[in-house]
Order: sequence, then structure tokens, then C-alpha cells
Amino acid sequence: MKKTNGNSIVMNIVHLLYSTALASALNAGALIVLAAYLKSSNYGLFSVALAFAMIMAYFTDAGLSKIVLREGSKHEANVPVVMSSYIKLRLILLVATFIVGFILIHSLHREDAMLLKTSYLLIIPFVIGVSMQSISSTYFQLIEKMQYSGMIRITSSLLLVLSITIGMIFKWDPSLIYIAYGTSYLLSGLLGIVLVLRFTKIPIRCSFHRGLFDQLLSFTITGLLFVILPQLGPILLEKTVSLSEVGLFAVAYRIPQALLQLPFIVAGAFYPVLFRYYNSNLIDKHASLNMIQMKAMGLVGMAMTVPLYYFAEPIIQLLFRGEWGSAANLLKLISIVLFLQGITIALADGLTTRARQTQRMIVQLITVLGAAVLYWTLSQTFGIIGAAWACILIEVIALIGFWIVSPNRALVAKKIFPFIIILLGSLVVGGLVFSNLPILAAFVQYVIIVSYILLDKQVNQSIITYLTNKGVINRGKVRRTKRVEDGL
Repeated sequence: MKKTNGNSIVMNIVHLLYSTALASALNAGALIVLAAYLKSSNYGLFSVALAFAMIMAYFTDAGLSKIVLREGSKHEANVPVVMSSYIKLRLILLVATFIVGFILIHSLHREDAMLLKTSYLLIIPFVIGVSMQSISSTYFQLIEKMQYSGMIRITSSLLLVLSITIGMIFKWDPSLIYIAYGTSYLLSGLLGIVLVLRFTKIPIRCSFHRGLFDQLLSFTITGLLFVILPQLGPILLEKTVSLSEVGLFAVAYRIPQALLQLPFIVAGAFYPVLFRYYNSNLIDKHASLNMIQMKAMGLVGMAMTVPLYYFAEPIIQLLFRGEWGSAANLLKLISIVLFLQGITIALADGLTTRARQTQRMIVQLITVLGAAVLYWTLSQTFGIIGAAWACILIEVIALIGFWIVSPNRALVAKKIFPFIIILLGSLVVGGLVFSNLPILAAFVQYVIIVSYILLDKQVNQSIITYLTNKGVINRGKVRRTKRVEDGL
């Protein structure tokens, strides 16, 4: 890959943090408006259709975006040719996805005319739009200019809130709301393609980059399993509980799911650098950076978990009220996923960026199979509370699985397991000791988070090194530390 004037890891994180924070707030606003407008049964119907839409949207990528990052980060890679080959494959996958996807939906729900109608209205514009957004985000991640990915994300969220709000004002039928939801993604996808074309010319006629087929099956299956996992809940619960209960679970689940974008964008900033280190045979730097990534994503996840865990009931009452009040207990439990999944994804990224995609695929397959069993059995026995506990157990299975196959098992056990025990243990204990004082419990938990950042040598050295190199701290007063990685 030719040297690009890309941002540093920290600058990419900053760009994506503020853009994703804003986008997540807007998406949460859209969720509130939509839940307030639709009945719980209609929202349950929408959630099932959206689950299928998310899975189909993934099939238009099939893991190719990760392979593009791998191939584009190689020395002397021809990025326009790689992107051209990527786009051609995605067009083929888009057509195939629509054909196979709608055949599957009809076979599963042929007697539910309303669900079929909702699926068509939502899925077609949504899947096309997400596909275009993914292409543009992959390109800007490759050249390490994440601010443009943030721009696309914010635009999508603004259009989403605007369209749903207009729909409420003019009292649109739910069918029009579903169309508007999908169209907001379509328009922001078009914006992404326009931005890409401003940066580079994508040749139509060029030799195909065959490196995209290297380990494609492993990447496809891994990505599919990753996308299926959060959609299993609504799909399986529709068979074990009522649609109203599916709606309650979806409301509680989608708040943490939307916030999960924050630790994910931290991962996105690390991803190309981890690939670059491995491709350059800098294994020790790769391991060190991956440890920092796990801690960073875990800290961001815990910072978001705290308010949802301690203030679940007032949050639900404030945002939704009415029939949604019983979703508070679900939200409290599911919020823990924000912390756990941040760490598991970083641990999994360490495998992918070290050419261990097959091991990652196997662990994710086991996790998805376990998730199906947990959702089905626990929801049948304990209802939607059982489904909430299933969310936590699923992440525990994934964490243990990725740790077992990690080449850095000893390092993870030494540096990450104590990190998990301290933060997660203090969260639970704080909830028990200060059960009637949630504000004090939250304050204590944030003090623990800040204290960990200050006391952890690896984390604070990275921060000090970055601030020193940026001139924020006087170089003469700070002992020069070895840089953890050259992107900081």
C-alpha cells in the first residue's frame, strides 16, 4: 500500500468517537420516537423484519471488507484496483442476497402477510443503503481517514430521525414509516459513494485482484456469525414469547446495541494498524497494541454500562413510559454486554489480524449455536428475563473461546482477566452495597475506572507518549518512553 497521509490511531478514535456519539444519540432518539409511535406489537413486527434486514445486509459484504483492509494494507498494494474488485463482488452478492433472502423469508413466514409486506418495504432500501455505506467506510478505514466515515454515519442518523419525526407529525401509516427508515440508509449510502469518488478514481475495466478470495470462506462465515448473533434474539423469541414481549426485549436490547458502536469504532481505528504490524512481522508490537485495544474498548464499554446499569428504570420511564416500563430490568442486565463485548471483539481482532481467522470462525460458530440454545431454553422457562440472561452468557462463552485459541493466552490472563474482574466485580458489588443510592454507586464506579487508567502502566504510558509527541506535555519534564506503536 502506498503511504497515505492518514490520521493517527488516536485522531481516528477522536473523529469516530464524537461522530459515533452523536450518531448513537440520534439513533436512540429515532428509537424513542419510533417506539412511542408504534404499538408494542407493531414494534415487535418491525424488529423481526429489521433482524432479517441486518443479516441480508451482511451477505452483501460476506466478510470482504476485512479482506480489503488486509490486502490494501500490504506493501505496494494498488488500492483503486482492490476497491474496484471489491465493488464488483458486492454487486453480485447484492443480487444473490435479495433472491435467496426473500425466498427464505417467504418459506418461514408465508402465512404472515403483514410481516412479508414489512420485510419488502424495509429491507430493499435498507440493504442497498447499508451496502453502499459499508463500501465507503471500508475505503476511509483503509486510508485511515475515519472522519469521513463519521460524516456518513451522522448523516444517516439525521435522516433517520428526520424521516420518522415527519412521519409522526403527518401521522403516516406504519408502512410508510418502514419505507422512510430504509430510505434514510439509502440516501446516506449514496453520500458515501460520492465522497469516495472525490478521493479516488475506481477503474471499471481492470484486472481482478485475486487476493480477495484468499481465506474468503473463513471471513464470510465469521462475519455472518457475528451479524446473526445480535439478531437471534428477536428471530427466536418470536417463536417462544408474544410479539409484545419481543417488542419489550427489542427496546431494551437495541439501546446497548446502538451504544456498542462506540467501542466498535475504537476497534476500527486499531484494525488497519494491527494488520500492518503483522504484515511487517512486528509480532511483539502487535501483541502490545492488541492488549491496549482490549483495555480501551473495555473502558469505553464500562463507561457506557454504568448509567444503564444503575439508572435503567428512570431511563426507560423517561424515554418510553407507558407500556415499556417493564423493559427496565431487561436493560439493566443487557447493559453488561457493553463491557464484555468490547473485550471479546478486541480479542477476536487479535486473531483475525494474525491470520488466525479459522480459529475465530470456530469460536463464533460455537457461540452462535450456544446462543440459539440459550435463547430458546431460557426464554421458554423464564420468559424475556431469561433471554436477557442469555445475552450475558453468550458473551462469556465467546470470551472464554477466544482466550483458549489466542496465541497470547498467558498475556491475556495476566493483563486482561484482572481488568475484567476489577471492573465487572465493582459494578455488581456497587449495585448491591449502594442499591438505594444509584448516584453514589455510579460515582464510585467512575472513580474506579479513572483510577485504573491512572494506575495501569501500559495505558497511561500510551497517553503520556501521545500527549508528549503532540507537545501538550513538555518533553523535558517527561521521561521519553518507548512508543507503543507508531500510529499514536
